[in-house]
Amino acid sequence: MHNRVSAIALDRYDPELIYRLLPDRLFRLVNRGQTVILKPNWVLESHRFRREEWEYVITHPAVITAVVRKVLGRLNGGGRIVILDGPTTEACFDRLISHYPVDEWKALASNSNVFLEVIDLRDQEFVTRNGIVIKRVSLPGDPRGKVLVNLTQDASEFRGHTKSRSGYYGADYNQSETNAAHNGSDNLYSVSKTVIEGDVFINLPKLKTHGKAGITSCLKNLVGINTYKNYLPHHCGGGPAEGGDQFPAKSFRAGIEGPLIRFLKQHVLTNQAFANALSSFKAVGTKFFGDTGDVVRSGNWHGNDTVWRMILDLNKILFYADSNGKMRSAGIAGAKKYIGIVDGIVAGEGNGPLEPEPIGMGYLFCGTSPVAIDAVCAEFMGFDARKIPSIARAFQVGHYPLCDFPIDAVEVETVACCYPLTNLPRHFTREFEPHFGWTGHIEKEAQ
Repeated sequence: MHNRVSAIALDRYDPELIYRLLPDRLFRLVNRGQTVILKPNWVLESHRFRREEWEYVITHPAVITAVVRKVLGRLNGGGRIVILDGPTTEACFDRLISHYPVDEWKALASNSNVFLEVIDLRDQEFVTRNGIVIKRVSLPGDPRGKVLVNLTQDASEFRGHTKSRSGYYGADYNQSETNAAHNGSDNLYSVSKTVIEGDVFINLPKLKTHGKAGITSCLKNLVGINTYKNYLPHHCGGGPAEGGDQFPAKSFRAGIEGPLIRFLKQHVLTNQAFANALSSFKAVGTKFFGDTGDVVRSGNWHGNDTVWRMILDLNKILFYADSNGKMRSAGIAGAKKYIGIVDGIVAGEGNGPLEPEPIGMGYLFCGTSPVAIDAVCAEFMGFDARKIPSIARAFQVGHYPLCDFPIDAVEVETVACCYPLTNLPRHFTREFEPHFGWTGHIEKEAQ
């Protein structure tokens, strides 16, 4: 029953307890000899400004350890486990992976005659200073290569979307590359071949608020299967009056900032020497234009009409793409085998995903539909799932559907009872503080 989501109450990160409480029925999708992909949220090695804090920013190791054990039991002495992600370009993978008992995972797998590997999917890691890229380091990426998938015309959620004159902005300074990949007809994505060729995909996100998407859970976590981040449109330049969603409204400072930043990124910061020099003056710009932690920019608000399209496109690709980049025509019944387990024991609220505050939520959310799981997570956070575009629109996808039921059919299973999501008792709700660009727009109305 893909429309049913289990909400498992937990107050601590105990791998043995998590192992016992995770429903065995979820893992029946795994069979001996298969390749199983585990995709945690490894966005950054820590909170962006509090480098010693990380447990509420990325998926906790206890959750991954418990899932590894469950999968090994089902593989029964044959198969492969791959734990992978494509963190943000500024992340240091060595520091990130130091939080995890990788040697323990490999020993458990070896003792079960299963091969386990950990992969950083990125092609590049950026060295930044004051938020400016001063060096690019090449990385090996996915050892099995990448798959280029082009969602043309109606296959993409970008169909009918008219970008502003300034165009889409991706993850790097080269806007022309992002806009060539999404030109009104083509919508090109580069994704991990290991992911596409895997038999079962287990999504292990950390539950947090998100500036561009409202929340990050199963659907948003798919950004990490991408191998080339500049193909991912994050926002559209300018404000609504210009057909963009970079800023929420036209203002004097935004009118200066938008063109200035575009000029610097396209003509100045691409030069490494200039980038190095200008990184020292970042504080001057922050003083005039305001800090990103206080000022809405870069599509970090509820009016972002770009990022949800990219999120849903990536989920379609996971479900339906083959290793040649072609989309299979089968409906949801023929989609890739999928399990979602969301780490919400200690979650993140406020300025997520990289600068959240910890909030003790006390739940794991499990199921086989990312759409149903995300709807349940949003409601448990005190948000209205219908007001979060990536979730609301996921129920409406026509080409390459992500689910075959409406939001009204979603059910929440707890130890005591099974509830319709539309009639979830209020005592389950933990009132999260939204990202400030979403405040007043996604919270549930008082009953």
